[in-house]
Amino acid sequence: MSDCKTEKLDVLGLRCPEPLMLIRKKMRELSEGDLLEITADDPATTRDVPNLCTHLGYTLISATSEPPYIFVLRR
Repeated sequence: MSDCKTEKLDVLGLRCPEPLMLIRKKMRELSEGDLLEITADDPATTRDVPNLCTHLGYTLISATSEPPYIFVLRR
């Protein structure tokens, strides 16, 4: 996986469901094993992003609990 890349997605200022829609779109563009680092400030993302990973089969590598929230997902 040495050729995997990390993309960044800033969804600061956006409110549900916009962050999830943009995350889903960006994840579809990534290759298997690539990472997506998301910066968000909507408190709903602390619940919604882990749920999104569970339902779509992505791996939640890390998540912060204070805003701005930083999530790292693996496709």
